[in-house]
Amino acid sequence: MATVTLKNLRKSFGKTEVIHGVDIDIQDGEFIVIVGPSGCGKSTLLRMVAGLETVTSGEVGIDGRAVNDVEPMERDIAMVFQNYALYPHMSVFDNMAYGLKIAKTPKSEIETRVAQAAKMLQLEPYLARKPRELSGGQRQRVAMGRAIVRKPAVFLFDEPLSNLDAKLRVQMRLEIKALQRELGVTSLYVTHDQVEAMTLADRMIVMNGGVADQIGAPLDVYADPQTAFVAGFIGSPPTNFIEPALIGQTGAAQIGIRPEHMQIAQSGQVEGSVAYAEALGAETLVHLRLAQGQMITVRQDASHPIPLEGDTVALEWAAQSLMRFDEAGKRLAD
Repeated sequence: MATVTLKNLRKSFGKTEVIHGVDIDIQDGEFIVIVGPSGCGKSTLLRMVAGLETVTSGEVGIDGRAVNDVEPMERDIAMVFQNYALYPHMSVFDNMAYGLKIAKTPKSEIETRVAQAAKMLQLEPYLARKPRELSGGQRQRVAMGRAIVRKPAVFLFDEPLSNLDAKLRVQMRLEIKALQRELGVTSLYVTHDQVEAMTLADRMIVMNGGVADQIGAPLDVYADPQTAFVAGFIGSPPTNFIEPALIGQTGAAQIGIRPEHMQIAQSGQVEGSVAYAEALGAETLVHLRLAQGQMITVRQDASHPIPLEGDTVALEWAAQSLMRFDEAGKRLAD
């Protein structure tokens, strides 16, 4: 197992800086999720840890050793990719064993390690099959098994579930979480899916344009976002941003409030017209149009009456639910 340290890590392509100084100390056995929209630099950051991208400045450390100039194969890491990267002509067994064979691991040890990983991943019936004979979820398990048998100090996951359907993604992320807990291996996991990040992470790094906007435990980031970007990205449905003047607020450039912190009431701080409502079973999302045409969403329990399209309703909320941001999108003190 290992610690991982990123010190003022920066990456430029020519004159364009894409990673703007990321700092984090990752503890032994910790599960870190790097989350953000496309183009925010999350995969580039992971590839710098892997050694697949050079570091422009700053330092990547693994177990106290700077590895900026260390080859990927010598960093004691294993990477699981989005596209599985399996050899199509090899069996499941040979795909899982390939790295060990290259490292000249004794045959008996290879067989033992592959058997242990196959049992852990429920792949024992498929060891003789080729990747084309497997489902997407089974292929992803093989890719994970190939990483596990190497017994690395650090696991790196680059959007490993993106190619799976929604139901299988839920199942696989539960399996990955349980597997990481069982193995206790320090892990960095990249995803654009904030629900995935919330459910998997011990801590997460929320990336925004190459900057680590916020680092923290998922529920802490959700409850106390430090930027408007984080407030809008973490949480589903996303945070509503309301014109301060509409609700009589001063001293802030933006006002944010989460859909679940607003209630439809007889009277309230603002009125809106119901554009449409989404009845989702356990909850209903009510989409409202405020003055000046601004759209917001209210999340309410299914036990509440569903307003009709075109109805004018009032909204209320607790004052402490409001989040205030300055011109730069930084959170202001309440």
